[in-house]
Amino acid sequence: MQIKTRGLRFWCYTLAGGASLALLPMTTTVAAEDTRFNGYVENATYGREGVGLSKFRNTLQLEAQKRAGDVGIFSNVRFNAILRGSYDGVYDLNDDEYGRNAGGPIQLQDLPQGSVPHGSGVGSPASAIPLPPGNTFGFDTTQNPNDGMVVLGEHLHGQDNGVAFGVPVRPCDKDDRGCIQGYLDKDSNEMRFQEFNDRADFIRELYADFDINFSNGNILSTRVGKQQVIWGRTDLFRVLDVINPVDFSRNNIYDELEDIRIPMWMVRTDYRMGPTEVFDGLAFDDLNFQVVWNFDKFRPHDIGQCGQPNVILDAGCFFRGMNNLWENGGTVANFAGATPDGGLATDFGPGQIGIRKAHMPSWSLSNTQLGLKMEGVYGDLGFSLNALTYRSQLPSLRGGIPAQNGFTGETGVWPSLIAFDIHFPRVNLVGGSLDYYSQGIDTVFRVETAYTSGEEFANTLRERLYSESDVLRYVIGADKNIFIPALNENQAFLFSGQIFGQHILDHEREQRTYGEAGIPDWEHNWTATLLIKGFYMNGRLSPQLITAHDFRAQATALAPSVEWLVTDRFKLTAGGNFKVGTGARKFDDCRSCNPWDPFTQTPGVVGHQPGESAGLSGYEPLGRFQSGPIGMAQKEDEIQLTARYSF
Repeated sequence: MQIKTRGLRFWCYTLAGGASLALLPMTTTVAAEDTRFNGYVENATYGREGVGLSKFRNTLQLEAQKRAGDVGIFSNVRFNAILRGSYDGVYDLNDDEYGRNAGGPIQLQDLPQGSVPHGSGVGSPASAIPLPPGNTFGFDTTQNPNDGMVVLGEHLHGQDNGVAFGVPVRPCDKDDRGCIQGYLDKDSNEMRFQEFNDRADFIRELYADFDINFSNGNILSTRVGKQQVIWGRTDLFRVLDVINPVDFSRNNIYDELEDIRIPMWMVRTDYRMGPTEVFDGLAFDDLNFQVVWNFDKFRPHDIGQCGQPNVILDAGCFFRGMNNLWENGGTVANFAGATPDGGLATDFGPGQIGIRKAHMPSWSLSNTQLGLKMEGVYGDLGFSLNALTYRSQLPSLRGGIPAQNGFTGETGVWPSLIAFDIHFPRVNLVGGSLDYYSQGIDTVFRVETAYTSGEEFANTLRERLYSESDVLRYVIGADKNIFIPALNENQAFLFSGQIFGQHILDHEREQRTYGEAGIPDWEHNWTATLLIKGFYMNGRLSPQLITAHDFRAQATALAPSVEWLVTDRFKLTAGGNFKVGTGARKFDDCRSCNPWDPFTQTPGVVGHQPGESAGLSGYEPLGRFQSGPIGMAQKEDEIQLTARYSF
């Protein structure tokens, strides 16, 4: 990989001159009538409040299409390739926030002392709880020094008598603490040059299309290679469109899905029947059956590694901090002897709490993913029926792993101990979609739904701290062009709205002594989005506003922008991304789960049983599921400028 990144570095640093790169003169290259080359060069510069530069990404994308015509029994043979490389200079230009100099020493809350440095040993359980011989609290500060760290969630909230601990934030080649092997272990170059990695992401797409024509007029169309397979009709939040994982580290949930889906090596085959009469009197205007086989090695979403500008739900920071606790031990604020008024900072040893490892599914036939779809058109109604078996692209934390009892030194499986492995469970999905064009009101209506089984959720009522649930998701949307003469007499504005619903069908939550315990995700939740887009100067100037509101989290994102097509090739986009709302929320953090009975019994709880949560709550780690991706990004307001030159 070093050879690849060095080879890219010449043009990457050349592009680092800023938005002026988009003015480089380029021309379209056409090698032959059936071969086309095109692409673009782009600079995206973002500034974040309180941080400064949060993105300085320079991108070169090359696209090639080749038509080969008929080859043997195959007709309409075509080849397509897209190569993309980028250099994000934020890791060099703002390395105090996101690079080799990020983080520093931290202070953690302690009830009797006010605050203590990470690794000070002050406020250990010995100050409140008699420790038996053989206890193993404490850690080696030479292996886990108080430097290059932030306090988990410090940019969102204070410690406020809840769980808090240090998280290393420097790239993994500068500081490998908390870097989970094979999952969240990016080095400096993998952050700067994101597409140049072990999965060859610089090959954005590379596939061949070909058809087989049958005598009855039906066509078998096949696409094989690295590609995106798009199911569904939603924006921002996906319902059926779950075949490809997504790179949320580029710009959270706000980039176009076309740009942040992670292409996979797949075969997609469509049996196209055209107008078809299925039963007497029931004729479809179009009917198609599709099979998708994702034979690539499993790949999860890129949720962002702690130390990158975009870490969705701040989950990557929680994972990195927890892995550091498991590997090296560390200080956790407000832990021992916890009550609603706080607790003692505690120095845990290695192998006592945290995340041990990620179980990344290896390639095998049983780990591939298979999808089936039937879609058709009946009059003004389009529809699809979908089924998919796949691996969850989001991680699940499963407790119940062997860990050391800090009080006795004994190793065993302790009920409700916050010690986990990361898994990616098998999920089965069935669903469908409808879209209907109403000529009378000139409006397109969209409905999409999916029912899944096998998804896993954090659950502090269970001894392994997770449970499985079926989930129902759906989206209802409408698109309409509306004239607003006061704003534009010549062109209509596009209004596109949708509401996304999620219902966890096996939801569990109970009231305990100090608060609720169970599944932190909302049992029922809805998120609404609205796009308003206008057109001026014959479509060359296009202002738009995108809004998204999470009803249960009470969090809203506003993304205004103006797109100006300066010439047919050169485009400027200026905008922003702003969040308003309640912000961080609290939920049961399992400090009061009593894994090491009788030492961890919570004061004030009568008959506290082993593994039973008393419901003590804090912002970390489970409050993030109540805040959602919009609420957890409350401190990430940005001004954005993008310049693109297409050729």
